[in-house]
Amino acid sequence: MANKRDYYEVLGVGKEASDDEIKKAYRKLARQYHPDVNKATDAEEKFKEVKEAYDVLSDDSKRSTYDRFGHVDPNQGMGGADGADFGGFGDIFDMFFGGGGGRRDPNAPQRGNDLQYTMTIEFKEAVFGKETEITIPRTESCDTCHGSGAKPGTKPKTCGTCNGSGQQEVVQNTPFGRMVNRRSCSTCGGSGRVIADKCGTCHGAGKVKKQRKIKINIPAGVDDGAQIRMSGEGEGGLRGGPAGDLYIVLRVKSHDFFDREGDDIYCEVPLSFVQAALGDEIEIPTLTEKVKLKIPSGTQTGTYFRLKGKGVPKLRGYGTGDQHVKVTVVTPTKLTDDQKDLLRQFGGLTGESTSPQDEHHESIFDRMKKAFRGE
Repeated sequence: MANKRDYYEVLGVGKEASDDEIKKAYRKLARQYHPDVNKATDAEEKFKEVKEAYDVLSDDSKRSTYDRFGHVDPNQGMGGADGADFGGFGDIFDMFFGGGGGRRDPNAPQRGNDLQYTMTIEFKEAVFGKETEITIPRTESCDTCHGSGAKPGTKPKTCGTCNGSGQQEVVQNTPFGRMVNRRSCSTCGGSGRVIADKCGTCHGAGKVKKQRKIKINIPAGVDDGAQIRMSGEGEGGLRGGPAGDLYIVLRVKSHDFFDREGDDIYCEVPLSFVQAALGDEIEIPTLTEKVKLKIPSGTQTGTYFRLKGKGVPKLRGYGTGDQHVKVTVVTPTKLTDDQKDLLRQFGGLTGESTSPQDEHHESIFDRMKKAFRGE
């Protein structure tokens, strides 16, 4: 037991974590390491480790015991000096601390595992929503045997070795008394059942792997990282148990022109010096149409204008965000001689004296260097 990691460390939570925090951490890690999703060689071992930690910390009684005694093997027996017959540590803890309601029935219905599917969508698909269809691999209840694992017309039988409990007790006499170890039944593997004639389709597993097509409705207004839960579309359950859920994680592509912050849209449009100085009416693309935007005279570069209601539909609630337009005044880089003369005349009228520049003109960086040298 010394090699086991601390259960709190496994789930990445503190010892004061609430039940909700433990459950949230477990779901995240279980989806990350589920062998059907994660194909890494150590994914299955990590998944088992996460599940074991959750099984203990999600049960108040087991968590209390773990906090007091740390890792204890419930199959390791303990005998008294007088030769009295004791069960494993698990039985002793059940006696003093409640035990959490007894052992699980190995033949009881078992819920299927949850699945996660990552889906990439376009920017405008996230804004306006989309109906689409995806195909996922998952295990489902075998249609031939209806999940029993037995050949049609036959039924699984109760294991004669463990009488359906799924466990065997091995008693050893030691100098300290009788020790009782409980292990999974070697005959039925812990299921409590024996299938004499296995189903030819699933070979006794009760489940088969299938490619499942699922229609999904992406609501308008979702953002990058949003998660859609499809109830009952996960892995099939065992022995009549319900199926797990499917979680679809959305990844939204960026747009060449629009940026998004929450329900608002941002874009940047260029203005010429003349448009900014004299004012103008320009055409702006929005998510749905082109609209006219009036630019007042004297507009400075970096000014923002708001187009109300031209943003993203609110995912939860009514209304729509806004579109914010930033204008940037673009300085012309190629001027004719006539254009340069007109600008110099304009500079003279406004009191901005300019002189013709030649190949040896000083740049702003040159002038800055002189200022630092005190010239």
